Amino acid sequence: MLLTGRSGRVGVRLRSTEHEARDKRMAKVTFLGLGVMGYPMAGHLAAAGHEVTVYNRTHAKAEAWVAEHGGAAAKTPAKAAAGAEFVMCCVGNDDDLRSVCLGEDGAFAGMARGAVFVDHTTVSAQVTREMVEAATPAELSFVDAPVSGGQAGAVNGQLVIMCGGDQASYDAAEPMMAVYSKMCRRLGESGAGQLTKMVNQICIAGLVQGLSEGLHFAEKAGLDGRAVVDVIGGGAAGSWQMVNRYETMLDDAFEHGFAVNWMRKDLGICLQTADEVGASLPVTALVDQFYKDVQKMGGGRWDTSSLFKRLRKIDEA
Repeated sequence: MLLTGRSGRVGVRLRSTEHEARDKRMAKVTFLGLGVMGYPMAGHLAAAGHEVTVYNRTHAKAEAWVAEHGGAAAKTPAKAAAGAEFVMCCVGNDDDLRSVCLGEDGAFAGMARGAVFVDHTTVSAQVTREMVEAATPAELSFVDAPVSGGQAGAVNGQLVIMCGGDQASYDAAEPMMAVYSKMCRRLGESGAGQLTKMVNQICIAGLVQGLSEGLHFAEKAGLDGRAVVDVIGGGAAGSWQMVNRYETMLDDAFEHGFAVNWMRKDLGICLQTADEVGASLPVTALVDQFYKDVQKMGGGRWDTSSLFKRLRKIDEA
């Protein structure tokens, strides 16, 4: 499933003297996509002193970013990418990635030989393969680098980044990613980052459903959910989801966080890839259908922890 590359060595961020010196080198960087993730990520690059040009499908948002952070805005990905050493991207889905990369207005058309394209979008391994095949003849490097940590992680520069690509491209791009991440690691050749993000989403889906059922059971049994979490949160049942979501779940507050619509997109990629590689994901498939129920409730933009709200609604029916 992984794509071929020039090196099989797996990389992880190092804090050697060489890396520290490289981190301080200023570069000309482009950022494509200024959504809830991309906007603050690009801001961290500007704050670190890099020369940043941004592109967003809605140009007014790019202009607002420039007014806040400086730098420049361009009206096409190709113009934004012209002369950049690194082009970072965080858009919505496979088609969005194709749109900003390919064609006469796409970033690949504007990038110089030897430049590195870093894709932070969560997409399929198939489109990653397409982009690598399109970038290689133009002598461009491509690193698939999906992120975890949500909007808060992007704002606070505390993302976890899972990377695929050849070692040299990863080593070149890692100092750029370091400014908005707490961990950045190369897992293997092209596609390894996206496959690792799939593992991440598979694990989260099961965790959120389990937490929702636990809190639901506590309510039905007449227990104080907050007291229960205070006791069990420090043991084997504890998780990031429990620590960061149990209070909003109990308060019926879901207008925040990672949207159900995006989670269903990600789980769809996971399930499709599972069919391709022969993996069995029965719990993931079930939770995906539960999220479909949440969408029918009007909760497409609710946080993924709204699986708990689904259980409460079932009780009301």
